[in-house]
Amino acid sequence: MVDDALYFATQSGQAISLDAETGKQLWAFDPFSGTAGERRPVVNRGVAYWEGKSQVKCGDQEIIADRRIFYVTPDARLFALDPATGKPCKGFGKSGAIDLREGVASEWPELEYGDTSPPAIYKDLVITGSAVQEFPSKGPSGAVRAFNVQTGKLVWRFDTVPKPGEFGHDTWEGDGWKDRSGTNAWGPISVDVENGMVFLPVGSPSYDFYGADRKGEGLFGNSLVALKADTGKLVWHYQIVHHDIWDYDLPAQPVLMTVRRTGTEIPAVAEVTKTGFVFVFDRLTGKPLFPIEERPVPRSQVPGEATWPTQPFPLKPPALARISVTRDEITTVTPESRKYCLQTFGSILPGRIFDPWSLTLQLEIPGTLGGANWSGASFDPSSGYLFVNTSDLGVVGEMEEQPASSPEAYLWSSKWGTYARFWDDQHYPCQQPPWGALNAVNLNTGEIAWQVPLGVVDALEAKGIPKTGIYNLGGSIVTAGGLVFIGATADHRFRAFDAQTGKELWVTKLEFNGHATPLTYLGEKTKKQFVVVAVGAGGNIGDDTSGPTALAAYSLFPKGESSPAQVKLQAQLEKIPAGPAREPPEINPSLPAPPQPVPLSHRRHVAAGMTCDNCHQLSKNRKNMQIPGVTECMACHQSVMKTSPAIQKLAQLQKEGQQLSWIRVYQLPKFVFFSHQKHLDAKVRCEVCHGMAGDRDVLQQERDISMVSCINCHKLRKASFSCGLCHNIGF
Repeated sequence: MVDDALYFATQSGQAISLDAETGKQLWAFDPFSGTAGERRPVVNRGVAYWEGKSQVKCGDQEIIADRRIFYVTPDARLFALDPATGKPCKGFGKSGAIDLREGVASEWPELEYGDTSPPAIYKDLVITGSAVQEFPSKGPSGAVRAFNVQTGKLVWRFDTVPKPGEFGHDTWEGDGWKDRSGTNAWGPISVDVENGMVFLPVGSPSYDFYGADRKGEGLFGNSLVALKADTGKLVWHYQIVHHDIWDYDLPAQPVLMTVRRTGTEIPAVAEVTKTGFVFVFDRLTGKPLFPIEERPVPRSQVPGEATWPTQPFPLKPPALARISVTRDEITTVTPESRKYCLQTFGSILPGRIFDPWSLTLQLEIPGTLGGANWSGASFDPSSGYLFVNTSDLGVVGEMEEQPASSPEAYLWSSKWGTYARFWDDQHYPCQQPPWGALNAVNLNTGEIAWQVPLGVVDALEAKGIPKTGIYNLGGSIVTAGGLVFIGATADHRFRAFDAQTGKELWVTKLEFNGHATPLTYLGEKTKKQFVVVAVGAGGNIGDDTSGPTALAAYSLFPKGESSPAQVKLQAQLEKIPAGPAREPPEINPSLPAPPQPVPLSHRRHVAAGMTCDNCHQLSKNRKNMQIPGVTECMACHQSVMKTSPAIQKLAQLQKEGQQLSWIRVYQLPKFVFFSHQKHLDAKVRCEVCHGMAGDRDVLQQERDISMVSCINCHKLRKASFSCGLCHNIGF
């Protein structure tokens, strides 16, 4: 947020500016305007801002007050935009952009290259990391580069895989360094302006899970690297994982802070990790501020692999995430979950950190999502507390030998595919809760100040099992007023905690997951403190792959005062034509029945004694009724009507592992959030909204489900019809 305007980028490549106090769009820039075809969405974690003096001004402003917004598009172009208009800056690269592929990915036009994190800014330099493929092992370089903010010309380059004659080259055996991909700073880079340093969180070399062609420690893979910001020269480094085969990238932005030791203030940097460890160093020298031990770890037995014999374990702070799990620690949240986990994974227990992958199924914990992840940590300078959200979610897999012509001799996979999680068929992790936590670490002492479960599972809470925590992706912020705000969790929530005690003070429901880091600022006009978080699908967790996207802004309002959003929507609600208090009326004539993949008679199922909930079960979030798939149908029809052509088609689909593509008869707009559970609790019969489906051989929409119908039905039952029940309206 700069001068009362918000700036952000979308997964489709747009850059957008909004009024920070009203949410009104000021401008939108589309780098693909006028081009046809579907866009591949790419993660974008934000934009960067620069201001200063320039002889090559961006827009119409005076030279003495040049300002620019920098961001990277999905096709790896670094744009410089005028913050006032969103137009590309004159004189920067070609038409306001430079192609980041040039010089690092030119020889690999078909392989992935981009930058998913915002560029870093130091004086008149814009510094970029990269996102590259994790397979195959050879491909675009992960070099970190600095460009002139005015012209886009390259100023320096740091090779994260050292070339012959460079420091660290001897940590790669033979030609293991050559054309090595990965080893990239895909997480956000930190800048120490006062000391003229930048800090890189470097990821693992490719291929992530098998390193027979990259034997050795492999610098600067999985290393925290400190460089001189004006030249890119190495100051110090520390390798946090040696010869990584677990995808334990350094994902998080290094946190710069000052810690206190025996009355002395020390400039420090902390790196949180997927392993759940927190590493803390003197920012200027790289000296660890808490002892770190190199401990022996098991060696790989996979042919060709040569894992490193030791790994670093910090003695303080303690691991913030689970680093082992035994059979005694298997979940007991439900009998079904325990049975599934023991039957599926009991034979591979125990699991622990740094066990090398083998030729049979194995468990690694923490998994590829951590521990901590790209969301990093926030720091309170008054208390010395570092706030870190972590997940306890293991990963399972095995090494599978590949044909001789393959890029790698072995690939990591499982019968569930790659990145298979240590969870049951409901995606409940297989060890006992908590499954996600918010941690406060006192960096002055290295002790954990407090830990609380972060997140809930609504279906388990309904059964009396609260505070399980849940896996999460997205960061926290801490305020001078002693609040920690965080979304992150896979439960559609946004929360505030007491920074001193960890007590949850406030929680609200989002229309989707807040897999982002919040932003807070004071509005100049309203004098209100705002907290804004991005909401949407994805996050690489596996749940909620599609849904609404939004920016949600919150602020405190004095008692008795309504938010502008509430006042506006309530006024619109009052304009809805008044109607009688009644259930949704029938549509006359009914809408045409959509074609279904196989004929299905609800009448025959009801006549056989079945009820709605025999086939339509509540989803995990307790909001939606699920449509049965092939497996559910064939549970009965293995023996019932098995000679029917429709059932034979179902049996063939099940055999081939295919699914049915049912067409929903009743569809609500995406901006309406409807809870079946609430209506069931209110004893609203299915027929109220769906008509007499039990009498029909063919289903078609018979009832009106417009907003007017819903409001009149609520009037009939004396239920609330506040806007916020069905829509996210900002209060």
